[in-house]
Amino acid sequence: MGNLYSEYLSPSKVPEHYNYTKETPVTETPSRQVASVLIIILCCAIVLENLLVLIAVARNSKFHSAMYLFLGNLAASDLLAGVAFIANTLLSGPFTLRLTPVQWFAREGSAFITLSASVFSLLAIAIERQVAIAKVKLYGSDKSCRMLLLIAASWLISVVLGGLPILGWNCLGHLEACSTVLPLYAKPYVLCVVTIFSVILSAIVALYIRIYCVVRSSQADVAGQQTLALLKTVTIVLGVFIVCWLPAFSILLLDYACPVRACPILYKAHYFFAFATLNSLLNPVIYTWRSRDLRREVLRPLQCWRRAAGGQGRRDGTPGHRLLPLRSSSSLERGTHMPTSPTFLEGNTMV
Repeated sequence: MGNLYSEYLSPSKVPEHYNYTKETPVTETPSRQVASVLIIILCCAIVLENLLVLIAVARNSKFHSAMYLFLGNLAASDLLAGVAFIANTLLSGPFTLRLTPVQWFAREGSAFITLSASVFSLLAIAIERQVAIAKVKLYGSDKSCRMLLLIAASWLISVVLGGLPILGWNCLGHLEACSTVLPLYAKPYVLCVVTIFSVILSAIVALYIRIYCVVRSSQADVAGQQTLALLKTVTIVLGVFIVCWLPAFSILLLDYACPVRACPILYKAHYFFAFATLNSLLNPVIYTWRSRDLRREVLRPLQCWRRAAGGQGRRDGTPGHRLLPLRSSSSLERGTHMPTSPTFLEGNTMV
């Protein structure tokens, strides 16, 4: 075991594993350079978008309910996923061969941790929506403690899952067991990650099917346009999640099944993972943009800029614009105290 961990600082281990699993050396081709630039731009958009959501949730006490706290956790995980993927991209290409194993594990592990946390956050939101629609009083007087424990548990599981390779579940010293996509990861670990994510996806699908069944069985006064709005949101959520993650899951399963150097498509796996990162970009759109109040709060920095521009215009002799205060219209807040079934409105639906 001591010999295994001493290899973590060896500068020759990463080139050894890449030379064994790759047919060609890691080079920075023009197409790869263009892809790297596009990925960095995409990740900057992910960071900015989710940062705006976090600011909106943090500064408005109205958004300190269970749903919005889980939403803030999702935004935090997606923001960190964007940061991790920027670092991963900058440390890829020829720079990869200059990394020690511990640096390589930190590079890949950080991306795994943040993307795992994003997936677990999606699951937590699905559970919260099921609880809210079923009108189950899950959160009592100690609701803050329970929510924080659930959020902490999701991050703890993500850290453990992403940290298993650096703790010893890797293929250092066992080249024949190495993954082609991630040459220092053991194939059984890759299969384990894919299995866990697949189970989470199945759980999310099951929860939203359950939500759909509950709405379909509701009274007629809430089963018309409201049902269609809910169904539309569910379709978007599941469709985007599957579209973004299925290619990455498929390439990892193929990696587990293929012998070394037998599947050339595995050498293009970074494109599949970049596509999966789109989920972190689209999550705020799906889970927050359909809430009118949160959308207004996210756009408030732009309104502040307009207010500042209006003030400058008045000083320059140009009439400014007076901004009206935003009014609350969120069905999430109003529906909390209604004795009837939950109400879903097209503009405010959050699932």
